[in-house]
Amino acid sequence: MSNTNRTIVRAVAALLAAGALAGGGYWTWQAMHRDTLPPGLMRGNGRIEAADIDVATKLPGRVRDLLVDEGDSVGAGQVLGHMDVQSLQAQRDEALARQRQAASAIDTALAQVTLRESDRRAVQALVSQRESDVDASARRLARSEALARDGASAEQELDDDRARVRSARAALAAARAQDEAAVAAIGAARTQVEGARATAAAAAATLARIDSEIADASLVAPRAGRVQYRIAEPGEVLGAGGRVLSLVDLSDVHMTFFVPEAVAGRLAIGSEVRLVLDAAPQYVLPATVSYVASTAQFTPKTVETADERQKMMFRVKARLDRALLERHLAQVKTGLPGVAWVRSDPGASWPATLAVKVPQ
Repeated sequence: MSNTNRTIVRAVAALLAAGALAGGGYWTWQAMHRDTLPPGLMRGNGRIEAADIDVATKLPGRVRDLLVDEGDSVGAGQVLGHMDVQSLQAQRDEALARQRQAASAIDTALAQVTLRESDRRAVQALVSQRESDVDASARRLARSEALARDGASAEQELDDDRARVRSARAALAAARAQDEAAVAAIGAARTQVEGARATAAAAAATLARIDSEIADASLVAPRAGRVQYRIAEPGEVLGAGGRVLSLVDLSDVHMTFFVPEAVAGRLAIGSEVRLVLDAAPQYVLPATVSYVASTAQFTPKTVETADERQKMMFRVKARLDRALLERHLAQVKTGLPGVAWVRSDPGASWPATLAVKVPQ
């Protein structure tokens, strides 16, 4: 046999040996993984996620300062930064001046009411005087008419008494008109009081609104968490609703994974889940199903057979125990991949390898 033929034979033998080794390894791997999936259990790959919270400015403006850095842990209600409030402070000063002006207008209007009421009392006294004059002149006229009938009084005196009665009645009518005018003046003065009070209330409302906007200029953490990103920096000008910081609530952590339709149909909210993270495979973390999608996330183009329905995958969320998370907040990280185990058969028992084991 030539050297060339011997080389070809050795190469073919090496390829056959490699193929045999690969086939044996494949069947060994298949056997091992068939044994790692206990009956009645289903697993799905996923990643750890947490509730994201955006801290944004309510009003347009310039970022004055930020008091936290990325990675800092913050508490609920903690001030994280401030927006510039110079223009708002100027508006507040203006609103405060208007409020004081309105308060002064109320005092002036109340003084006018007092003055008009005093004028009316004077007019009422004048009306009483004019009524007395009318009564007196009418009595004198009656006597004059009686004397004139008896011939004991001159005709001129009777005419004078009649003129006095008409004059007294005219003066009484004028006094009563003044009284009506005084009543109208009092009403107008009271209307001015109400208008001044309404202006004062509007000024107070404006002041309260500006105070609220100044308070909103303090960027406050709506809940406890960790600063994930500083989206804006001091000096940047943002529009209304502009994001400044991104927080992640590490006490509200879940893993999202996918299961087939047959398993999703049997999962209930609150069902037990066991999570094993790639970064810490020695631990088995307890979780509960908090969400099961009502529609499949990805499906075949047509669903005509039972086999094709098994290809329909539903999204599931498993929430980790909050108390466990709060004990280990410093170690909690998002984005970690892992495996979620659920019971496709509700009657199945958890194997020993999936017994809960959490960090101490």
